[in-house]
Amino acid sequence: MIVLELKAKGKPSQYSAINEAIRTVRFIRNSCIRLWMDNKGTGKNDLSKYSKILAKEFPFANKLNSTARQAASERAWSSIGRFYENCKKKVPGKKGFPKFQKCGRSVEYKKSGWKLAPDKKSITFTDKKGIDLRSRFAIGKLKLKGTWDLWRFDKKQINRVRIIRRADGYYVQFCIAVEVKEDLNTTGRTIGLDVGLKEFYTDSEGHSEPNPRFYRTGEKRLKFYQRRVSRKKKASSNRRKAINRLGRQHLKISRQREEHAKRLVRSYRKKSAAFIVGRLCIKGGRFCCKAALF
Repeated sequence: MIVLELKAKGKPSQYSAINEAIRTVRFIRNSCIRLWMDNKGTGKNDLSKYSKILAKEFPFANKLNSTARQAASERAWSSIGRFYENCKKKVPGKKGFPKFQKCGRSVEYKKSGWKLAPDKKSITFTDKKGIDLRSRFAIGKLKLKGTWDLWRFDKKQINRVRIIRRADGYYVQFCIAVEVKEDLNTTGRTIGLDVGLKEFYTDSEGHSEPNPRFYRTGEKRLKFYQRRVSRKKKASSNRRKAINRLGRQHLKISRQREEHAKRLVRSYRKKSAAFIVGRLCIKGGRFCCKAALF
């Protein structure tokens, strides 16, 4: 399974429709969590059936595609199942009791509710449950901007499509079912990697990568934008703009961290080497980190 992400371009009315869909997904998820809290023994199938009941009771929920409603109930069950799993494993500390979502950022579709253009440069969201494409609630056709080549994959391989809202715009993610296999020539050597705070990592051969500290370098701008947010009047348009600028700065830092990690991976890949990193566990006073390079 791989995930390809492309920037979505549309009209302000389409963005409003996306926000409406995201709010509906949050409502269905929180309603499923409330059903589980009030009724013991509620299972995954019960939550899926409850999403249909919500669509009949609330017209705005009926305007969302049925697969998107099912995905929202699955999100609720995912948090519940994770709580059950932590309780069974007796994980030390908090077990992650399901909470109500205050701010949603995405809406997920399965096999229906969307249609990819033949050139795969645009996607149209055609919900069947009461949404008219001419109404203001319809998302409609969105242009896709990016460097990923969707034409290499068959439409049947796309299992899910997500619309994600970020500080700098809206994105469409495609979850594609493919098997990634690479035949690598082993180098015949094993190298241990130690991840630290002073150095990003140090291997057993003495090579170390300095920690870029992207957060520290961008902390000055973060404080500046945070002060601007605190000075604005609550629930005002200026405050929303200030929050958006603050979110863009946080997004920039997270992308810098991600690209830095990818650059290190590519540097090892150019050497015809593959490395395996084990799970880092620091919860409950335990620490373990295993890594090997072949």
